[in-house]
Amino acid sequence: MVVLLIICGFYYTFLTRFVQFRLLGSVFSILKEKNEIDKKEHISPFQALMISTASRVGIGNIAGISFALASGGAGALFWMWLMAFFGGASAFAESTLAQVYKSKDGKGFRGGPAYYIKKAL
Repeated sequence: MVVLLIICGFYYTFLTRFVQFRLLGSVFSILKEKNEIDKKEHISPFQALMISTASRVGIGNIAGISFALASGGAGALFWMWLMAFFGGASAFAESTLAQVYKSKDGKGFRGGPAYYIKKAL
C-alpha cells in the first residue's frame, strides 16, 4: 500500500505540473485575506486551514514522527519531507475531487471521499 501511495504521489505531482510549487504564492495570498463578511456565520481562510490541518494531523502522526527521528535520525526527516512533498499532490487531487463532487444539502454542503467515489465512479 505504501508503494502504491508513493506512485500516486509521483503521478499526481507530474500530472498537476508540480502544484506544490506553482500555487504556493496563491496559498499565502489567500491565507492573508481578511474575512469581510459577517464573522459569526463564516470562517476565515486561515481558520479553514487550521481545521483541515487538525483533521489530518493526529497524536499518532506526532508520535510517529518522534519515533522516526529518534530511531532514524536526520535521514528519516529528509525522507518524511520528501514523501510529504509528493503526498501534497495527492492531497490536492483529493481536495479537488471533494469540491467538484460535493452536494447541496439544505443550508450547507456535503462531500468527501464517499461522495466523490459514489458520484465519479
